Amino acid sequence: MAGLKVFISSTCYDLSVVRSQIRTFVQDFGHDPVMSEYNDVLYDYRYHTHKNCVDEVAACDMLVLIIGSRFGGKAIPSLKEHLDFDKLKKVSRGAEFLSDSEAISITQVEVLKAVEIGMPIFVFVEAGVWHDHALYEKNKGKNFLKRIDFPSIQKKETAIYIFEFINFLRLRSTGNSLYPFSRLNDIEDTLRRQWASLFQRLLIEDRERGLTARKVEDLSERFDDLKAAILASQGPEATVVARAVVKFRRLITFGYSLIGMDVKGVFKSTVDWERFLAEQDITFVDSDELETKYPDLSSRRKVYGLFLYPDNTCILLHISLEHLLEDWQDFMAQSADVKGIVVDSLFEIGVNVMIGPLSPRRPFDYFFGDSREMQIIQF
Repeated sequence: MAGLKVFISSTCYDLSVVRSQIRTFVQDFGHDPVMSEYNDVLYDYRYHTHKNCVDEVAACDMLVLIIGSRFGGKAIPSLKEHLDFDKLKKVSRGAEFLSDSEAISITQVEVLKAVEIGMPIFVFVEAGVWHDHALYEKNKGKNFLKRIDFPSIQKKETAIYIFEFINFLRLRSTGNSLYPFSRLNDIEDTLRRQWASLFQRLLIEDRERGLTARKVEDLSERFDDLKAAILASQGPEATVVARAVVKFRRLITFGYSLIGMDVKGVFKSTVDWERFLAEQDITFVDSDELETKYPDLSSRRKVYGLFLYPDNTCILLHISLEHLLEDWQDFMAQSADVKGIVVDSLFEIGVNVMIGPLSPRRPFDYFFGDSREMQIIQF
C-alpha cells in the first residue's frame, strides 16, 4: 500500500541538512516525501519550475513547512494567478502581506496553495526566528523597527516578509498551530505525536459516524417503507404493489446509484443484468479479479467488486451482489403494471444515491493510484 505524499516546503540552502534528515524520517514512517532537490517534483518542460512545484503541492496529502533564516527566491509574478487571494484573505487575520507582490517567495506560494485547498500543514519555526518574531511583534508600528537587526535573519530587508508570513499562519481561523524547534529531534517528535494522535482521532470519529449513520439509515428505511406502502396501496392490486414497493425499494435505489434517472426506463422494461451492463457500457469487475490485479487496493472496507464506466470513473461495491441480483430477476418477472407503479411510486417519494454499500463515483486513479496504470492493465 502506498504511503501518504508529504510535501517538504522550506528554503533549501540554509536548511539542507534538516531537509535531508526529515526525508529519511518521513520514509521510515512509511510515507513518501516530495522534495524538489530529489527530483520528486514533475518538472513539466512546458512550465516554469515554480509552477511545477505548486502543482505538485496540490497532488500531495499533507505539507511540512520549515521556516528558517532565509526568505528564499521570489515567486515569478504569473504564479500568483494560480492562487485564490480572496479566499486566502478570509482564512487569516494576518493576510495584509498578500497585497505586497514583493512579500511572497516561492516557498510561501507552495504553502499558500496548501492553505487554499485545505491541506493539513505542520509548521516548524527555527527557535531563533521564533524569538526574533516575538521581538518584531513587540515593536511593530514603532519608528525604530526598521533599524533593528534581527540576528536570526540572514538578510535584514527580508525580515518583515518572513515575520508577516508567520503572522498569516498563526492567525488563521483553523490549523494555526506552529512549533518552534531547536533540534531536528524536536520536529520528528512533534510529527510522530501529531500523526499518531490525528490517526487515533480519525478512527474514533469514523467509528462514531458509522454508528450514527446506521441508526439514521435504519430509521430512514423504516419511514420510507411506510410511506411507500401507503402511497402504493392507493392503486390497483394494492396488496401486491405495496409489498413490491417495500421489497424492491433497495433494488431501485441501487440502480439509480449506478445510472441516475435513466434507470426508470430500465426497470419498466424486461432486461437481464448482463444486458443492462452492456447497454450502459459498464464493466463489472468481481472481487477475485480485482484482488488479483490490485492486491493493494487502498480501502479499509471489504470490496466485493467494481463498476467501471467509459470515462474511467468507477464505483466500488461494499456488499455482495447475490441478493440484489435475485431481486433484479424477481422484479423483472413482475407484470408491467406492477413494475410501472412501483417505479413511479418510489421516484415520487424520492430516490437518493445509495451510500454505504456503494462508494461515491470517483476517477479510477482515486482508488488505484496513477491513472497511467489504466493504459497497461485493462479489465
